[in-house]
Amino acid sequence: MNIRTLLDQRFRAAFQQAGAPPETNPQVQQSGRPEFGDYQANGAMAAAKALRMPPRALAEKVVQAVDLQDLAERVEIAGPGFINITLSKTWLSRQLSEALRDARLGVAPVEHAQNIVVDYSSPNLAKEMHVGHLRSTIIGDAVVRVLEFLGHRVVRQNHVGDWGTQFGMLIAYIERLRTSGEAQLTLALEDLEGFYRSAKQLFDSDPAFADTARAYVVKLQQGDAHCLELWKHFIDTSMGHCERVYERLGVTLRRTDVKAESAYNSDLPRVIDDLRKQGLLSESEGAQCVFLDEFKGKDDSPLPVIVQKSDGGYLYATTDLAAIRYRAKDLAADRVLYFVDARQSLHLKQVFAVARRAGFVADSCSLEHHPFGTMMGEDGKPFKTRAGGTVKLVDLIDEAEQRAYAVVSEKNPGLSEGERRAIARSVGVGAVKYADLSKNRINDYIFSWNTMLALDGNTAPYLLYAYTRIASIFRRGELGDSHFTGHIDIIEPAERNLGLLLARFSEVVETVGADCYPNLLCSYLYDLAGAFMQFYEACPVLKADEPARSSRLLLCRLTAGVLHRGLDLLGIETIEQM
Repeated sequence: MNIRTLLDQRFRAAFQQAGAPPETNPQVQQSGRPEFGDYQANGAMAAAKALRMPPRALAEKVVQAVDLQDLAERVEIAGPGFINITLSKTWLSRQLSEALRDARLGVAPVEHAQNIVVDYSSPNLAKEMHVGHLRSTIIGDAVVRVLEFLGHRVVRQNHVGDWGTQFGMLIAYIERLRTSGEAQLTLALEDLEGFYRSAKQLFDSDPAFADTARAYVVKLQQGDAHCLELWKHFIDTSMGHCERVYERLGVTLRRTDVKAESAYNSDLPRVIDDLRKQGLLSESEGAQCVFLDEFKGKDDSPLPVIVQKSDGGYLYATTDLAAIRYRAKDLAADRVLYFVDARQSLHLKQVFAVARRAGFVADSCSLEHHPFGTMMGEDGKPFKTRAGGTVKLVDLIDEAEQRAYAVVSEKNPGLSEGERRAIARSVGVGAVKYADLSKNRINDYIFSWNTMLALDGNTAPYLLYAYTRIASIFRRGELGDSHFTGHIDIIEPAERNLGLLLARFSEVVETVGADCYPNLLCSYLYDLAGAFMQFYEACPVLKADEPARSSRLLLCRLTAGVLHRGLDLLGIETIEQM
């Protein structure tokens, strides 16, 4: 159980003993002023108002009632009724020693595991993955890792775009290339961006080609065997590109996690029928729409959710409704998380509202859009190539590894080229991912190579260096498992500061699982690495006398374990030396 939860339980009981109602929130939080304590309980102000008594008087009654003898060495009232709690070194030492013996480092599995469906990455298979897919992919994957570590049953859903007009265009282009020979087609598909661009140019410039492409769309939707064969050929090639990117990024998505737009095609007419049966459909200019009172335009007129075009075609909203129903009913989801660009916020709000109004999802199922901003270049504009084009993810990864190789070679030229290449792969990819994950996802952020590869500051190289520094202690001391015995004993202030952060690991992981902000874990790991550096400067380890030496080695080992686990939850690989 994390510290905040434990304190919350103790203070809830104390507030009730002091006369507050059972629903009183103790408002336990980490202290903003460490010199006053480690945690605060700030609930006396609100509870006292309801009881019509001075907050400080209520706080005094709560302090008298609360049972903290086993875990706090000091409980004090400050100001009008803030309760400051300073944890006991003895209790903290015991918690850390127990965490060290626990494979989960003190993070308990959730008591009630949920079925959680996570929609992330979702590239359009008409093109290669580009930087626009990076944030959804790595933010979603980090949250998935956290949720699984907490013990939830997670279903990944890669809702790839593999249907629609552009695929008729691509099939028409495949057919044209096939007449020139299979070798030319294979060569063309090696560059999906070029393949799509050539097909689009023909579509825009050649009316006959455009007519052929539209005809193929109809045939494809009608299940024409030849069109399906060509379509599958293209999809397999495109998914192969995605899988290679996922592998290099260390993302846990697999082919079996793909639930593409086309998978819902047969259900779309049923979605329309069910909306009609619920009395939700209205015709507007020939299109079938759902109008909900909570969504209105500037002139106060209701905004339509168009689910079927006047020509009978379907839209993204229709497919999204089918997907929600599948996830809520077939997958029995308790939560459905969407890691989708912030620009889709209105669309998803409308789709969620229609799904609930239509009964496609139970009230108990949480539909959550977790939006994110845009990756910007150092010029403050969306990140592009120097020529102004879209940056392919594979090219971004290549450059990250090349730049990391240059840094590693400069800092540690004595390593073999193979060792430097291996380190560069971990550092380069880790730097790109951490630069994104360490930012609050709802904001745009500036992509800067120099910043993300720096060995100081809140960067992946800094955290990886902190981990390798601990590994070097163990190498220098020639320490095996038999050397890590005894228990952690917190004595010095630097030990306490580091130990308190280590004890908060569970608290941070649980918060990320609930709120889906990986930057909270990044900030925690950065603080932990800084606290370790301060501890290492203030407290000798290998040269310390016993029993301090053994205790500090255990503290180092727990720090390494938490850094390793925390970075792994972010999808970043640790290394033993840099």
